[in-house]
Amino acid sequence: MDTTRRLWLGLGALLIVSFGIMLWMGRDLYQTAPPIPEQVVAENGQVLYTRADIDAGRQVWQSIGGHHNGSIWGHGALLAPDWSAEWLHREAIAMMDIRARQQFGSTYAELEKPEQARLEQQIRPLLRTNTYDPQTGTITVSDERAVAIAEVAAHYMSVFSNDPATADLREAYALRENPVPDMEHRRQMTAFFFWASWATVTERLDDDTGLSYTHNFPHEPLVGNKPSASSFMWSMFSILFMIAGIALLAWHYAVWHSKEPKIEPPLKDPSLSIVVTPSMRAVGKYFWLVMALFLTQILLGATTAHYQVEGQEAYGLALSEVLPYALTRTWHTELAILWIATAWLATGLYLAPAISGHEPRFQRLGVNFLFVCLIIIVVGAFAGQWFAVMQKLGLENNFWFGHQGWEYTDIGRFWQVFLFIGLLLWLALMGRALWPALRRKNETTSIAGLFFLSTVAIALLYAAGLMWRENTHISIITYWRFWIVHLWVEGFFEVFAVAVISFIFVKLGLVRGKSATINVLFATIVFMAGGVLGMFHHLYFAGVTTGIIAVGASISALEVVPLALIGMEAYDTWKNGRATPWMQRYKWPILFFIAVSFWNLVGAGLLGFLINTPLALYYMQGTNLTAAHGHTALFGVYGMLGIGLMLYCLRGMRPERRWLNGLLSGAFWSFNIGLALMTVLTLLPMGVLQLEANLTQGYWYARSAEFMNRAIIDVLVWLRVPGDTILAVGAFLVALFVMSLWLGPRPVSEPSREQERLARRSGVNEG
Repeated sequence: MDTTRRLWLGLGALLIVSFGIMLWMGRDLYQTAPPIPEQVVAENGQVLYTRADIDAGRQVWQSIGGHHNGSIWGHGALLAPDWSAEWLHREAIAMMDIRARQQFGSTYAELEKPEQARLEQQIRPLLRTNTYDPQTGTITVSDERAVAIAEVAAHYMSVFSNDPATADLREAYALRENPVPDMEHRRQMTAFFFWASWATVTERLDDDTGLSYTHNFPHEPLVGNKPSASSFMWSMFSILFMIAGIALLAWHYAVWHSKEPKIEPPLKDPSLSIVVTPSMRAVGKYFWLVMALFLTQILLGATTAHYQVEGQEAYGLALSEVLPYALTRTWHTELAILWIATAWLATGLYLAPAISGHEPRFQRLGVNFLFVCLIIIVVGAFAGQWFAVMQKLGLENNFWFGHQGWEYTDIGRFWQVFLFIGLLLWLALMGRALWPALRRKNETTSIAGLFFLSTVAIALLYAAGLMWRENTHISIITYWRFWIVHLWVEGFFEVFAVAVISFIFVKLGLVRGKSATINVLFATIVFMAGGVLGMFHHLYFAGVTTGIIAVGASISALEVVPLALIGMEAYDTWKNGRATPWMQRYKWPILFFIAVSFWNLVGAGLLGFLINTPLALYYMQGTNLTAAHGHTALFGVYGMLGIGLMLYCLRGMRPERRWLNGLLSGAFWSFNIGLALMTVLTLLPMGVLQLEANLTQGYWYARSAEFMNRAIIDVLVWLRVPGDTILAVGAFLVALFVMSLWLGPRPVSEPSREQERLARRSGVNEG
């Protein structure tokens, strides 16, 4: 059995086992998620909330932006509070105030430390003891706690209205005035906030570990929420697994890489033999759309960041009444995924006929039809979200056509189904174009196979976003949501990228097909080893049990392993870029691929592992340290790669055009310098300050208006302007470059004559 076959069998076994474990653990989560009660009742018989109130309250929260107005259990926006953490803190203070007045005649805050500690010890059992009755579905609370709940609920009903007493908080939270106009809806939303908070402090039934449903997250010293012993233990094991994985990979690299035979690059650019077919030319409009989405995303990002300075306005204009923060952040995050995904999908549509040398009938029609569908989905989904957040759609229509409220999977269910159908169309277009390459038996067949496998996975995995219903448990939704968010990005997009770049280097004659095949298969196994089950590190505090945390901590450490040797990969890429004079034609795609390696190490590697272990994430989740990882990994890795792939396609698609290298040089350095400044001047220092605040006072304080309104935070927010501005300049320069390829000067070059000659020989017309 040859090496390629053994690697294919190993990859197949790994995927079967990994997805089997994922489904088994998903089944466990369905059974152990925090229970949603049929009613919450005081000891005196008063019904505080019903199941219908909690479900409807969550729908209200989703309709106004959900994760884009603060967060729940650490997932969501960073500007407003984490509602589950803040409710917990406020409820504890309210209960201690009641007892402080009874026992000392003053409030909790006015007492000395010993008296405060005594009260804390008194209320902890009342909050942590699980009074949920599985037989009746009832949570029973003391009359004293019922009074505290009513007090906290009144506060939030005021915040989400137009009450002048809480106007300053709405501004600090970037909430528009009267975000939830209906009083009953506000009351129901407090039911959801209460339940989310209850799950963070209530100990599991029939469990002697003393852990809450969210594994004691968030950190709250007043009620005894602190990291568990298992968090310490599995964090240590996570680090050990990472070190062992890096050592094994370094050994493999040293042994295998030294056996690689030298290869002499061809004298001429082999890619000139690629015939640009009509469907490949039709992909050009996708790159115009990429630039339009990218520029819009940059503009919305600047607006979203400015809301942290002026919570409801933009330089005096009442922007929140037309375009509230929840919408700008929603569209900013969605557009980041959309423009990057569009660049990757377009690259696939361009390369599939190039790999196979086959242009199926009506392929161009399919490419054009998919483009129209994509525009309809973006416009329709965004319009529905605007009507939802402005409370003009109604709760009965929100799930299907409005704002689902789940970060990165926000669009209404109708638009999700439409997008899934679009991805299936993309899969069909890719499959029919790649089919001849898949049937051929040569040294690049496995690369084409992995390319198609990643295409299948990208298209089909989006179906995970259709696995929940309107009232599905939030823990279950989080589980399925990260099938998309994690497995797309840290799983099969990685495979897609490795296969595409390997094909490019093989086609350019810089890497042998057999060597590339083995390297791609091995890299895929390494990525999948940590990338699939590593998904569970997103679920540490989403209502899972210790077993899931153990798997997430152990396996997600392996995600860092392939990044340890990223410098060698970057060197190989740089060396390939200098292998022959004609490679200067691909200088900028190569440089963007090198930038991908750098940000992979920094963003996904260093900043990713910084927050990866259970203990680290316990204190860092939902802070700007996670934002630092998110920005550097998403744009630094996948955004840069999308631009690099786009430039490679444009080199073949528009060979007769003169490349304005000054624009690309300015864009390249603007992107890298801007992203570095944003990270170093704002996101990291702000995240460190939030970490300190969480360690000393609790998560609620690190996310509070009191903390975020400090002078040092204002300075750090303004320090983001230079980096954001430089990055925006880079986006503008790339857009100008793309425009120049269609609207700029057109000197006829030797490559274009060569391509025309080959096209005539093969009988391919551009019509």
